[in-house]
Amino acid sequence: MVALQSLPVALGARSYEILVGTGLLARAGELLAPHLPGKRAIIVTDTNVAVRYAATLSEALQAAGIRCERVVVNPGEASKSFAVFEQVAEQILAMQPDRKTALIALGGGVVGDLTGFVASSLLRGVPFLQVPTTLLAQVDSSVGGKTAINTRAGKNLLGSFYQPGMVLIDLDTLKTLPPREMRAGYAEIIKYGLIADAEFYHWCLQNAAALLSGDVAALQHAVLKSCSMKAAIVAEDEREADRRALLNFGHTFGHALEAETGYSDRLLHGEAVAMGMVLACQLSARMGGVDGNVAAALAEHFTQLGMPARLQDIEADWTVETIARHFASDKKTESGALTFIVLDAIGKARVAKQVEPALARATLQDAGAAA
Repeated sequence: MVALQSLPVALGARSYEILVGTGLLARAGELLAPHLPGKRAIIVTDTNVAVRYAATLSEALQAAGIRCERVVVNPGEASKSFAVFEQVAEQILAMQPDRKTALIALGGGVVGDLTGFVASSLLRGVPFLQVPTTLLAQVDSSVGGKTAINTRAGKNLLGSFYQPGMVLIDLDTLKTLPPREMRAGYAEIIKYGLIADAEFYHWCLQNAAALLSGDVAALQHAVLKSCSMKAAIVAEDEREADRRALLNFGHTFGHALEAETGYSDRLLHGEAVAMGMVLACQLSARMGGVDGNVAAALAEHFTQLGMPARLQDIEADWTVETIARHFASDKKTESGALTFIVLDAIGKARVAKQVEPALARATLQDAGAAA
């Protein structure tokens, strides 16, 4: 057990708390009830999470006088779609909610993104709380108010900025998370060190094995550090006009790799980000930024942890053109010009606009994509 810790996300009237600790699901009634404007909540979760944690959350809320109902979707990236958005919205509307009925996202990033987008649209906006159960969701997607679904044109291209009323992070939920999902979440943790805190980056290198083995103290430190860094950036730039874009380090490459593998279990989001960060470090070096050895060291670190780090680690027909075609639909692209997050040094990232497409293509070719 670790002590309950609280972090604020300072956004004026939209400010909220992030609570991090162990044994919190059983206390969800006392912890969440003050943030529910009504006495009714609808839990949105997936089939995997539902069998493990939905009953615990429901019982805790009901004990606090909160009426609970449940909507369950299939696990996986495929649920971030128009079809599932419609299905969830229609199911909830059939329950006749009012504007004080809260939606609670219980699950990973897919459930959180989907639920948040439904909440932002339902009755023109209903309360929304996050109870993330994966490491990736706990350190990244549950904080900051980005909600979205995927489309044929690309990942996360239909969504909204819609802040949760609270984020409740119970580290005990990670005990049942598959090792591969833990490793995928770790990619987002080390990202924070790469873009803004060299000391934390080196802490990650030294403590990754303990963290991934479930050491609660290491997990709490990593989650708190990641959330505090993201909260500070979001408070400064809520709608990604400037500094918040740094959180997308590795994502332009990563989203393209996800698209090429069909948003499937062949390549999890966190794995794609890991590979994307290696490519982004290589691009940074090509642009005169961080030393070229950083990309090699990062790739080797991921490899030692059992994560994909290089294109050859995932069986696919990688070509420069098929990967690069996805850059045009990246949300950071402006007037057709490519934008990438690059490193000048470990812990020092910047937004690079007007990046020559030839540089990105050369980076992919050097990484093993066919010309």
